[in-house]
Amino acid sequence: MSWRERFLISCGPGVLAGITLGDWVKLLRENRFSVDPAYLPRAVSISFAAVINSVFRCYEERRYGAKWKDVTVQRPLFVLGHWRSGTTHLHYLLGLDDRFACPHLYAVHYPHTFLSTERRFSGLTAFLLPRHRPYDNVRLALNVPDEDEFAMCVSGFMTPYLTGVFPRRAGHYDQFLTFRNAPASAAEQWKSSLRMFLQKLTLKSGKPLIVKSPTHTGRIKLLLEMFPDARFVHIHRDPFTVFQSFVHTYTTGLPFGRLQRTNEVDWTELVIRQYKELYDAFFEERGLIPDGRIHEMGFEELEKDPVGEMRKLYEALGLPEFGNVEPTLRTYLHFLSDYRKNTFPELASDVRQRIAGEWGRCFEEWGYPVSRAATDCV
Repeated sequence: MSWRERFLISCGPGVLAGITLGDWVKLLRENRFSVDPAYLPRAVSISFAAVINSVFRCYEERRYGAKWKDVTVQRPLFVLGHWRSGTTHLHYLLGLDDRFACPHLYAVHYPHTFLSTERRFSGLTAFLLPRHRPYDNVRLALNVPDEDEFAMCVSGFMTPYLTGVFPRRAGHYDQFLTFRNAPASAAEQWKSSLRMFLQKLTLKSGKPLIVKSPTHTGRIKLLLEMFPDARFVHIHRDPFTVFQSFVHTYTTGLPFGRLQRTNEVDWTELVIRQYKELYDAFFEERGLIPDGRIHEMGFEELEKDPVGEMRKLYEALGLPEFGNVEPTLRTYLHFLSDYRKNTFPELASDVRQRIAGEWGRCFEEWGYPVSRAATDCV
């Protein structure tokens, strides 16, 4: 573990780095100010950042507010797929095409201030940022594509990601995974927060956006209500591999952002339930997408023939000429040749049986054998 990682685990602000003071107090009040003593240094760090963010948020709204409110978000492309299914890899590949823009790491963590602070004041954030994600070897930098869902942690609080910060209120944040059990007013507020963030990104880039958050896999209906002409690409992967990798991601990544102990969380139960809930919504709502506006792909095929699979994606969705980005794509893939995936022991038979039973439709839909155990993951 690097010194940066040790520092961020001990007192880094985590996913609340971009919160403003009023919202921070509101979030604490909603959670009854329940911060465990071990995480008080993080709470102090968040409070300090919140004061600074509040100042720059006021400045940003005065300078740019009238501009982004008039921006029309151009036809977006949404990358769907459960966590650890290859969504980040696909997002990085799509992000190589400079005819599009992606939410990037700095913007998703500072959604209220990135227009006014990124260029001049992001140096400290860049200095403290680990070179790779803590749970795998994926490269990190302030300008790499990232999940817009992180922006919701400090803009509206309607995201299951806050379960990792306040696990004792997991039942409340779980309703925002798909919004199927959330009040209609919550869905409208979430749409408003997301639209504003995408408007700001469009103001900055002037390009169509490629947006990726695994949570969107279960929100197709809401996304089509916002963007009726949107396009989608869904990537799937061997469910056994996804399970092992996602449990590893939870247990490795949570120390960087939690404010309450998570020892009592049953990760097996959580992952199995969330996966099923996400794909129940996906299969029910997938048919709402008109023909020619969704493309399905498998991670295993993308890994074997990335250029060929990306060409198929471009053709299926009517994206701009693939040949323009192919040289850049090949160069990027060359630099990935030394990448090494995590490895895990074979799953216990009872866990594998339960996964095969509860996630059965996914095995059938994508042709993965239930008898094969996962041995590695990205």
